[in-house]
Formats: sequence, C-alpha cells, structure tokens
Amino acid sequence: MEKKKLDRLSELTAISRQRDLTDTESSEREALRAEYRQAVLANFTNTLEHTTIVEPDGSKIKVSDRKRSGEDK
Repeated sequence: MEKKKLDRLSELTAISRQRDLTDTESSEREALRAEYRQAVLANFTNTLEHTTIVEPDGSKIKVSDRKRSGEDK
C-alpha cells in the first residue's frame, strides 16, 4: 500500500476522533481499511510461503508444504 494512502487513512482516523466523518469520508476510510487489510494479509501469506520449519531431527519443512499435506501438529 502506498504511503500516500496510509497517510490519508491516518488522517481520516484522526479526524474521526475529533468529529463524525461525512458519508464520503466514511466510505473512503472503509475502502482504505479494506485495501490495508488485503495488503497485510498478502504480506503475511508471502512470509509464510517462504518460511521453513526445522524439526528436531534436522529435517526442514516449508510451511506451504505442511499446509498442503494437512499436518496439524
């Protein structure tokens, strides 16, 4: 997410603490929040896709492979 959009989201949040947002501001804030959540989720998913678990026996398992195999430890 672009810094400009994050700054706008922060600005709208600060404004909402001082007064009620207009309908336009409110819908803009919700759209920015949804975009932010989507970006955070994509970043987290990408991190997990590149994470490896090292088992006590020294074997390495990628988190993405573990998910696909259905293991639940």
